[in-house]
Amino acid sequence: MPKRSSKPDANEIAFRVAQESTRDHDEPVAPKKRKNPAAVALGRRGGLKGGKARAASLTKEQRSEIAKKAAQTRWRKKPTD
Repeated sequence: MPKRSSKPDANEIAFRVAQESTRDHDEPVAPKKRKNPAAVALGRRGGLKGGKARAASLTKEQRSEIAKKAAQTRWRKKPTD
């Protein structure tokens, strides 16, 4: 699967140019919102330990049942249109 590019495509660039050329230049432009670095770090830290912490809290039987269900879902035949 190709990776998504963070670069805007031609349509987005054309839209921005049209918006910029038609806007009233007396209006202030809103600055881009920045993410709080502390919140980003906290969310990443929780995401890194989430699966391991969940697996540690489950019994062997529970983990096995979850794995079986996941395998059945992966191998299930998809309906044809």
